[in-house]
This record gives sequence, structure tokens and C-alpha cells, in this order.
Amino acid sequence: MRLLVAEDDPRLLKTLIHIFESNKFSVDGVCDGEAALSHGRSEEYDGLVLDVMMPGLDGLTVLQRLRQAGVTTPALFLTARSEVSQRVEGLDAGADDYLSKPFSTAELLARVRAMLRRRDNWQPDRLQLGPAALNLSTYQLEFDGRAQLLSGKEFQLLEMLMRSPGTIIPTERFITHLWGWDASVDTSVVWVHLSNLRKKIAALGAPLEIRFVRGAGYLLEVRS
Repeated sequence: MRLLVAEDDPRLLKTLIHIFESNKFSVDGVCDGEAALSHGRSEEYDGLVLDVMMPGLDGLTVLQRLRQAGVTTPALFLTARSEVSQRVEGLDAGADDYLSKPFSTAELLARVRAMLRRRDNWQPDRLQLGPAALNLSTYQLEFDGRAQLLSGKEFQLLEMLMRSPGTIIPTERFITHLWGWDASVDTSVVWVHLSNLRKKIAALGAPLEIRFVRGAGYLLEVRS
């Protein structure tokens, strides 16, 4: 198995390379985001291990750009930040897992092996609704041979709607699903994300319509 490891601390990078090579992995190590992006685009790796805070491009931006380019290589984030909102930010960027520093060697190896097992069982994962499909791996809405990249929140909203087509979903349920039950998020924030999502659907020409039902919520329909 071949890994790309990106870590800006030279001592930690050397340690990570030693850990993985001692456990039968082939490793390429880089110390900044630009190099990680360049190497990652080659798609020659079985897994990516990315530090979040790196000079130039941070790990979140690197992974977002790789996902935008259609690279589906599984990724694990390493970071000193442990707040829930920041873990969610990493997962929204397309990460498969998240490990906070400091970590044990045993846990690091276990997380990476689990990530690679999921890769071995990977199948293209799409939600199909009429002639349009939502790619759950790349955060793209696909229609007629073209694709439109969605943000993390746009993707989550459309996934909820596509899993229950024709069903009214209350705004409060969107808030709970995307931000948590105790979030103090105004309903206008949901409206903004849905508005941006509508624009992307229209730009793609997909025959999907998000309708607002006054006093009830939103539903997704396929236009005939």
C-alpha cells in the first residue's frame, strides 16, 4: 500500500514515515500544501494522511481541490484542533477520518488500515433521481455527462432532499441535520444555501426543482 503523508513539522514527518515504513507501507512525504496537492493529483496513492495546518495551502484546501478534480483517494486528517465544528469542517471537505494530535502509533495505524479497508470495498456511490445523480464520493451533482461541484452544506441539503423526493422537509430538520439540535442558526441561513443550490442545479440544466411550501418546508421534484 502506498501513502502520501503531508506534515509541515519535519521531525513529525520523519517519525510518520518511519512508522508507516516499519509497518510495510510505501510512503512519500511532503511538508507543504502545494506539494501535497501536486502529488495527490497523480492518483497513485492508496491513501492520504494530511496535516490540516500547513504553509501555503492548508490540508482542508488541498483535499477540497483534489475532490474537485475528481480524486477519490481516501484521506485522514491529522490536526491539533479537536473541536466538533472543526472535525465536521474536515469531513465536509471530503475526509474519511480525523485524528487529533497527540495520537498513539497504534491508533494511527488502526485508523489508516480501516480507511484502506473501506477503499478496497469502495463502489461508486450515487443517489439517482430521474436522469440526475448525486455522487456521494465527490460531492458532485451529475446530469447529461456533466457535473456541478457542491459545497459541503449544499451537498448535505441535496442529499436529504434526494433521499425523500416529493416529501416536505421542515426547515428545522435541515438545521438539526446540518448544524446539530442545539444550534442557534437562523432559518435564513438555510434559505441562502438552498438558493445557491438552486442556481447550481439551473447552471447544470438538471430537471430538479426545489419547491418551498409555505408554513411547511421544502421538497424536491423532478420536472417532466
